Amino acid sequence: MNAGARAWTVRLTAAAEADFEEILGWTVARFGKAQARIYADTVSAALNELAYGPTVVGARERNDILKGLFTLHVAREGRKGRHFLMFRVVRTPDRDVIEVLRLLHDAMDLQRHLPAADESK
Repeated sequence: MNAGARAWTVRLTAAAEADFEEILGWTVARFGKAQARIYADTVSAALNELAYGPTVVGARERNDILKGLFTLHVAREGRKGRHFLMFRVVRTPDRDVIEVLRLLHDAMDLQRHLPAADESK
């Protein structure tokens, strides 16, 4: 991060938190607790990178799905993963916020699983 640059606040919506819990539960059931911890670390690393803002390497603007929507694949820096962080930018005079709307599997129809605008607040 550049010296003097504000760190972004990363906030998960209720839907994104539920997605994360479901992903980890599915991973425990199929691959065990150790693998679920590894995948939790992978997703957390991607979330932590968002503190640098919406222009982190790999973030992609997805106005084709919804105006102001961005995606970031969790597979980063040698870590494997099959999920996207779907997020939007909320700027105020006091802080910059990355609001993670959903964590969706990369084989899903992303548009179909977005919450309505008023549900994500």
